[in-house]
Amino acid sequence: MTSIGGAEMVDWNLAVATATRFVRPGPDVSKDEARAVVAELRRHAKASEEHVRGFTRMIPESHEPEDTPILVVDRAGWIKANVAGFRELLKPLLDKMQDRRAGGPTGAVLGAVGGKVTGVELGMLLSFLASRVLGQYETFAPASRDLPAGVNGGGRLLLVAPNIVHVERELEVDPHDFRLWVCLHEETHRTQFTGVPWLRDHLEGEIQSFLGETDVDPMTVLERLREAAQSLAGARPEGEEDESGRSIVELVQTPAQREILGRLTAVMSLLEGHADYVMDGVGPDVVPSVGEIREKFQQRRARGASRLDLALRKLLGLDAKLRQYRDGERFVRAVVDQVGMDGFNRVWTSPNTLPTKAEIAKPADWVARVHRRADS
Repeated sequence: MTSIGGAEMVDWNLAVATATRFVRPGPDVSKDEARAVVAELRRHAKASEEHVRGFTRMIPESHEPEDTPILVVDRAGWIKANVAGFRELLKPLLDKMQDRRAGGPTGAVLGAVGGKVTGVELGMLLSFLASRVLGQYETFAPASRDLPAGVNGGGRLLLVAPNIVHVERELEVDPHDFRLWVCLHEETHRTQFTGVPWLRDHLEGEIQSFLGETDVDPMTVLERLREAAQSLAGARPEGEEDESGRSIVELVQTPAQREILGRLTAVMSLLEGHADYVMDGVGPDVVPSVGEIREKFQQRRARGASRLDLALRKLLGLDAKLRQYRDGERFVRAVVDQVGMDGFNRVWTSPNTLPTKAEIAKPADWVARVHRRADS
């Protein structure tokens, strides 16, 4: 793993082992309670399909979209699934960085550092994230024996049971309502990708275009990972701030990348905001305490947790993700209010009808562009 010519940029197995070792233990539950939670999440995930399809009207009644598996996992299962997804998605970039390492002046240093150190540092970041994610529709999910995925590289829906239990206890909300509410959000993501056949390929194309334009010095990437790992370990002296203030995602080098990142930000804001809008729109009919859950959950999002949480959220770009939920939900709500759900669903017609980053902030501009063109 440390030879200059043959070492991988990331030791993926070590990343899994490190993240699994350092992830926080889940909440205290008995075996019987754990089995009951898993069974209930599976029931809610299945029930959410009908609720989401009926509310969004994205999938015609006569059409049965490609099925994707629903997996209830623990934190270690989430780690394994995401490492597999990262490995698949980042392969072109890591191959490019490896070629650069082999022929450049940093080759000897990186050969010594090797994929093992990078694997450990990536594992530390994943251990942090693994205790915070409630659920995830994993779009780019290679199938394995333990983690099945949809056909033709399709995705899978993950529900992280210990994290859901932890948050419902922290918020002191009705656990049955909260579990269904979370499932509604994640099922909306599954509906987005199974109901819009071109969306996955479009998103992957944008990501690969972004990675293809990347000209990041490998040492810089390693340094960013190291900063995050040091923050996790409390190595940064108290009171010392990150002078750069940049997230890993903000290591953008070219105008082309900035343009692609703007489009990706708009798409992710749409997808996250739409899921939030749907979970709250369906909620009153099937989740009696949805108002209380939303209020407490929003307070939790805004509050964050510790100083460490806030620093890592900024470094990893998670604060931007929180803005995506808020801005995207405002966009969806404004468009539906103006042109109705069927009018909003024109957003799924093609990549050309997706909102731009500017239109996310000004929904009326999207309505004017898409509906004027479609109706003329």
